[in-house]
Amino acid sequence: MSSRPATASEPLAAAPSDASLPSPLPPSQTGLPAHLERLADRARDYVEAASSANTRRAYTSDWKHFSAWCRRQGLEVLPPSPQTVGLYITACASGAATADRQANSVSTIERRLSALAWNYAQRGTPLDRTDRHIATVLAGIRNTHAAPPRQKEAVLPEDVIAMLETLNRGTLRGLRDRAMLLLGFAGGLRRSEIVGLDCGRDQTEDGRGWIEIFDKGMIVTLRGKTGWREIEIGRGSSDATCPIIALQTWLKLARIGHGPLFRRVRGEGKDVGPDRLADQQVARLVKRAALAAGVRADLPEGEREEKFAGHSLRAGLASSAEV
Repeated sequence: MSSRPATASEPLAAAPSDASLPSPLPPSQTGLPAHLERLADRARDYVEAASSANTRRAYTSDWKHFSAWCRRQGLEVLPPSPQTVGLYITACASGAATADRQANSVSTIERRLSALAWNYAQRGTPLDRTDRHIATVLAGIRNTHAAPPRQKEAVLPEDVIAMLETLNRGTLRGLRDRAMLLLGFAGGLRRSEIVGLDCGRDQTEDGRGWIEIFDKGMIVTLRGKTGWREIEIGRGSSDATCPIIALQTWLKLARIGHGPLFRRVRGEGKDVGPDRLADQQVARLVKRAALAAGVRADLPEGEREEKFAGHSLRAGLASSAEV
């Protein structure tokens, strides 16, 4: 592969200095009629809504990472060069893209490549990801470095009941964890979906969905890659295992009525902060509760620790009526 080095008359393109992504629309112009300015503003809002805040942050970070690597190598960022991108993902896979020499995982490299394609498209200069310099290199990276998926153990209804018994109902942290376990199991939710929920619609920039509680159950509305989807969750067969009662109890005692559903419990467990819980906390909760409850006690301890994670809830029986 070869790439054209930057010359003195062709300065390198700098990465954006702010956290915003480029817009496919031109900036507002004072000479534009007022009614068209309003349409342009609305169109920019739709551009923002096309991706989540987390995706925008990741794409911005990946673009800066690529731009910094190009500067160090004396390569141009613009126009897009499949050869340059092929060299970049090779550097990411081999640990040569950063000073700490840490190789990126295949999933990280794929995300970086998606970020580059998006950023180039928004600048009106599409990147051809099917070019052999990219596609063939990426295929080789996948074949060489991709690890086989680790199947997580599904938790069954009786497992969930046993796991709930390991949580302290007398603490805010215990009430929060009960609500997360029951909601995640009943809805078959991913860990990112659990912590991404808000009390209502459009309450936070980084929210991935919201809840609506009714007499007979609740509806969880989630934003995915292809749009919105709704999940209906019925009330449990008993109050002790009802996801809706568990959630309402947590929200009432934590005094949460707006914003993220699940938040950090600080200090000695008596104070609930404003920040959304990280999705890794769901994986830790499932692992900790499953081990404490003796789920799959027939397996060696080390193997049991690898069996459970946030996906165990999604892999389990996704119906609260069975609990």
